[in-house]
Amino acid sequence: MSEISQLSPQPVWQFFDQICSIPHPSKHEEPLALHIIKFAESEGLEVRRDDVGNVFIKKPATPGMEDRKGVVLQAHIDMVPQKNEDTDHDFTKDPIQPFIDGEWVTAKGTTLGADNGMGMAACLAVLAAKDVEHGPLEVLLTIDEEAGMTGAFGLQEGWLEGDILLNTDSEQEGEVYMGCAGGVDSAITLELEREAVPAGHAAVKLVVKGLKGGHSGCDIHTGRGNANKLLGRFLFAHAQELGLRLATFTGGSLRNAIPREAFAIATLPAANVDKLNELFSYYHSILVAELGKVETDINLFIEPAELPVDVFAAATQTRFNAVLNACPNGVIRMSDDIEGVVETSLNVGVITTESSSVTILCLIRSLMDSGRSNVEGMLKAIADLAGAQCEFSGAYPGWKPDADSEVMRLFRETYKNIYGNTPNIMVIHAGLECGLFKEPYPTMDMISFGPTIKFPHSPDEKVQIATVDLFWEQMVAILKNIPVKK
Repeated sequence: MSEISQLSPQPVWQFFDQICSIPHPSKHEEPLALHIIKFAESEGLEVRRDDVGNVFIKKPATPGMEDRKGVVLQAHIDMVPQKNEDTDHDFTKDPIQPFIDGEWVTAKGTTLGADNGMGMAACLAVLAAKDVEHGPLEVLLTIDEEAGMTGAFGLQEGWLEGDILLNTDSEQEGEVYMGCAGGVDSAITLELEREAVPAGHAAVKLVVKGLKGGHSGCDIHTGRGNANKLLGRFLFAHAQELGLRLATFTGGSLRNAIPREAFAIATLPAANVDKLNELFSYYHSILVAELGKVETDINLFIEPAELPVDVFAAATQTRFNAVLNACPNGVIRMSDDIEGVVETSLNVGVITTESSSVTILCLIRSLMDSGRSNVEGMLKAIADLAGAQCEFSGAYPGWKPDADSEVMRLFRETYKNIYGNTPNIMVIHAGLECGLFKEPYPTMDMISFGPTIKFPHSPDEKVQIATVDLFWEQMVAILKNIPVKK
């Protein structure tokens, strides 16, 4: 056990410590899922799995509370795997290394996995507790939430019996969520024509790194730099005057994380290398002036590279640079109905280069279907103008707010009774699984809450220790006060 296992509430932190010790990035959750199943069986609890791999655990009601409405506690098993460039870590094999940093817990050079490991730890702590009062209880742990919501998409009718679902995937204590954005993935693919490297060219690697990155929903309004867009901006402005020819462009690693790094292998006339260095250095100073208050460690540099076999044909390169530079990114529109909440956004998340194509993968989020469709149209129009293909996939619905929610009233009243003030009722510009759960379970009453987690989906991720205690206190109080089923 690490030092965090001694924090309060100890049962929650001990489970979180166990979770950190078992690798569980998206698509590789099975070892942790099996560990949880073994725990549930050791507690004598009913446990089962569905066809996609979601884990269901059922716990009988506390004696005398059998007549309460059934509650489903819900979290997702997987975590986002992001690490600093100088961190040697294999997320499929190596444990996360959490440590206490003042009033926070964070990890050594990697994402912490508090999103949604802290919520999952609380669910498991309820299952293990002998002193938490509750009615009929189920725990639903879904797979692959971060990389495609596979578990939520695969959830079928009839698996859940509860009337109320408490999602634990929110990241600000004092706020309770009753709605979220929907989303869709977009892939713009440009077929590449290649040609031999021109005579007299030298090879270089252009690097943009040191950005903060972060969650493409929760952090999209913060003004953080997108490494893909920043490198694309330079190429669009200067590739022609430098005679620069691209061989590869790679950037970002997840469509739902703001890219922290981007790289381009290119060639140019050897006589222009000094000019490239001068322009890239000047561009660095421009970005520091523009973004320096937000991006305090932005780093741009050029290093020699091995001469590639071939480069993009000139016309193909012109189209690629234009597509990337024209592609919208960040906040598209703020909500008119909910102050301070983003309505529609786009994240230019991942760029990959193959021998015959280059693909730009984006994630569109919107509280409104029409807003999502509008951005889809923007990307399709850009692709059409460039002679590229644009495909959309993995669409998931938003979670429409319910102002008459019984469990929302219960949370608000319980919170006020404990702390003397009212929580902020919010809609989040991120994809919670609740929107998908509403399809097979349209009458289920849902809210989402959690402790304060900063910078999820980045190596700066951290959870505020004191708010975990508050989160646990709220969960225990809500379970105790669930109303009788009529």
